[in-house]
Amino acid sequence: MNKKDLLLGFLIGFFSTLAGSYFFILFFTDFTFIAGIQILKSQGNLGKIITLGCILTLIVFGILLKMNKEIIARGVVLAVIVLAILTLFI
Repeated sequence: MNKKDLLLGFLIGFFSTLAGSYFFILFFTDFTFIAGIQILKSQGNLGKIITLGCILTLIVFGILLKMNKEIIARGVVLAVIVLAILTLFI
């Protein structure tokens, strides 16, 4: 049961970061999402966009802690750690 909750939290964290990055590109740039990813990657700014997308994950983490879903919240933290390591190599 704990592994399922941890995996669920990881997926929630990953997709909330993806949604945060999508909203940032949509609202603060003149690009569409796919074109924005390609252009920002060529400029070397993709890691910064992923980092800004993690702001939405912070909100999700707070909501999960308020709902007493600690194992799922651990999965969200694991997703942030994996994304931070991924950001170092992009």
